[in-house]
Amino acid sequence: MRLFFTLCLFGFIATAAVRAADEIDPYDQSKVPLEVDTTDPSLKKIVLVAGSRSHGPGEHEFFAGSAILFNLLKQTPGVFPVMARDGWPKDPKIFENAKAIVFYMDGGGGHPVIQKGRMDLLQQYIDKGAGFVNAHYAVEYPGEKNAAVKEKILGWLGGYYETGWSINPHWEADYKELPKHPITSGVKPFKIGDEWYYNMRWNEGMKNVTPILKATPPDGTRGTLEAKAHPGREEIMAWAFERADGGRSFGFTGGHNHKNWADENFRRLVVNAILWSAKIDVPAEGAKVEMNPDDIKLNLDWKGKGAKPEPKKAEEKK
Repeated sequence: MRLFFTLCLFGFIATAAVRAADEIDPYDQSKVPLEVDTTDPSLKKIVLVAGSRSHGPGEHEFFAGSAILFNLLKQTPGVFPVMARDGWPKDPKIFENAKAIVFYMDGGGGHPVIQKGRMDLLQQYIDKGAGFVNAHYAVEYPGEKNAAVKEKILGWLGGYYETGWSINPHWEADYKELPKHPITSGVKPFKIGDEWYYNMRWNEGMKNVTPILKATPPDGTRGTLEAKAHPGREEIMAWAFERADGGRSFGFTGGHNHKNWADENFRRLVVNAILWSAKIDVPAEGAKVEMNPDDIKLNLDWKGKGAKPEPKKAEEKK
């Protein structure tokens, strides 16, 4: 009899767990705190700015990816992450006292950072030493059309994606060797498919630029004249930059495929880089980046047609 009740209990727990999982709404973003600041000056604030809805399901999940980074950064003692959405905070004062500002969003001509007055505003925080991190499409700026933007971004980031010069193919990059740098602490060589941009525009002589991720893309992906001029060349997909003002920046071209945040080396490298840009010591074993596998399914943007669907509910057996 005792065995019967034990089996029934386990069955009830299992059924409840399945039902709870089925009732999770992957598009519910309401539980992610937005623009919640700290009043504790001892904490090191890092602001994450997630871009607006973009591309298809599982691609450019800027909100969900930033929410993952938000949770990962909280695992480093003394760090206080703050998240904003849709490309720019509702109240830009949230940038005040930030040790680093992270932009993960669409770029190009509609880049939120280059809109009227914003670069001048950001310059104030850059001048105070705030780290400047750009992920995926956010590394693309219209420098070929705007000399002032080009000069500013080369000074802030060391390099950027330029339309017609750089290239953005989907391919599997094999990072066989990693340089010795705080950003690579605890990161093992890894191989992963993504929309890895390369053939960046760099500042003169790549001064103060340190390549972090390098791999050789298939020559068939070299889609611009400049990229085609270098067959077989190893390319740079992520880099660290030590600015002339003493601040630190990081450019990361991956992040198109949301599923890649489930890769421990992928996410540790990015978290390490954010901490480094904020001048926070990165542990020798790398930042702690524990993640529930189900987190990859949360906080997604609804990209279908019509109204957002209600979460599925498991039917109870009668």
